[in-house]
Amino acid sequence: MPTLELPEVPHYLHAPVTEVDLEYADLPIIDLSKASTPEGRHALSSQVRDAMLKHGFFYVINHGYTTAQTERIFDIANVPFACVTAEEKIIYAGTIKETGSYQGYKLKQYWHIDGGVHDHIEHYSINRDVTKRGHPQPLRPFLPEIFRFARHNHFEVLHQLLRLFALGLELPEESLVDLHHFDAAGDTSVRFMKYYPMPPDDEEKAKNVWLKGHTDIGTVTILYTGSDTNRPVNQVINVGDSLEFLSGGFYKATIHRVRQPPEDQRQATRLGVFYFSMSNDNVRLAALADSPVLKRVGIKRYFEDDAAPTMEMWRKERTARYGRSELKLSSEKGVEEEIIADVVVKHFS
Repeated sequence: MPTLELPEVPHYLHAPVTEVDLEYADLPIIDLSKASTPEGRHALSSQVRDAMLKHGFFYVINHGYTTAQTERIFDIANVPFACVTAEEKIIYAGTIKETGSYQGYKLKQYWHIDGGVHDHIEHYSINRDVTKRGHPQPLRPFLPEIFRFARHNHFEVLHQLLRLFALGLELPEESLVDLHHFDAAGDTSVRFMKYYPMPPDDEEKAKNVWLKGHTDIGTVTILYTGSDTNRPVNQVINVGDSLEFLSGGFYKATIHRVRQPPEDQRQATRLGVFYFSMSNDNVRLAALADSPVLKRVGIKRYFEDDAAPTMEMWRKERTARYGRSELKLSSEKGVEEEIIADVVVKHFS
């Protein structure tokens, strides 16, 4: 059988692993190879439920994406930043505020962080339907691989996890999968993010925070980590607002922030590879009230069921306003707020 010849791509060099003695979170590890049987899925669902209730994050192993494939997707992830001219980036910049979508480039200095400081992060987002919009010329040879990466994450990771989340709510295991069709209208995306060193004055004004504490917009976020950390595995999972709504507050959206790296990595760029999943655009984000678990523990209702926003409404409003809207001080220390669809959205210093 002939081997698939892949286009050449420049190799991305991650920052050397830090020598600073950092304290890493001791996160649970979910082994997806055990999800092939009903008994295995039920056992894993308890582990996932406990991980979400106690930690908010977990690692995944045996997800089917090899180390070599991961190294290559990081090489591809650097192409939109290192191989595209500034002029072409502007041509393919997303119309974020107008469309409520990150498709295309989010250029540096778009988000306000704090104290008049704006971000030093570029990202390039590609809908799982890679043909949905045009892409810069240097990235085009890699679109088939990006499409395969999206499909792998959607079917081999996301759907597997959604079954475990559903079983944790004692719902039929396809309950959440049925809300996340690969070919449905929606904004589930592969996102490549490049973090550039922040000037010292900006670091001081922003108190070494590169992105304030926030929650993700969608349902499940899959993060691939590079070789610049001591983490034992290369896939980290958290959930976003939309799964918190659907689960009636049972699975809490994970608060996370981006801070200045350790001193021996401060002059290096950092590269992130993500699969940001959202339900189908037409899904109303009301609690799945048939869950026996929710009937026992109670449902946190963020809005009346008939007033719940659709996934499309929620993602567009959250995306358009993130990093651009005026926030109000909360009564909680270190917290700012805004109201979206009658929901208080918090941002943490």
